[in-house]
Amino acid sequence: MIRFTSSSWLAAGLVAFAGFAHAAGADEAAIRAQSTTWIKAFNAGDARTAASLYTEDAILLPPGAPGVKGRAAIEAFIARESAGARAGGAVFNANPKTDVGISGSMGWESGTYTVTVKGAVVEAGKFLSVSRKKGGKWLYIRDMWNADAPPPAPAPAPAAAPAPKK
Repeated sequence: MIRFTSSSWLAAGLVAFAGFAHAAGADEAAIRAQSTTWIKAFNAGDARTAASLYTEDAILLPPGAPGVKGRAAIEAFIARESAGARAGGAVFNANPKTDVGISGSMGWESGTYTVTVKGAVVEAGKFLSVSRKKGGKWLYIRDMWNADAPPPAPAPAPAAAPAPKK
């Protein structure tokens, strides 16, 4: 019969924890890599690559617009937004210091972003992405962001034409 001492149990526990910590670190890095890939693809106008980071039934929750459901619709949305951003000289940037959490096959990342035009910040905000790990790969299931500043006030209504004099 094999006898375990308290130090052998401690050693076994440390080995198990080290394996868990390594797996969690790899998953955190993979989730952060999603954002890096998304930003590069968006700024390059590569909607197909950006959309490949989402599950087939993912929902994109953009500010000031209805939700976008499904990878194909998300790809079309990103293509339009990226083309508009590129035409205006806008570049999307994310702060690399993000928060990541993982619980089993679910994970999330949150952080901040800026949009610049010719180096000047024109928008600053925050994002939250929720991912699921399937087949060893992390994919977004929900993705949302919003600006820190309130939306611009609506334009004033045009003045009514004066009534004709009788």
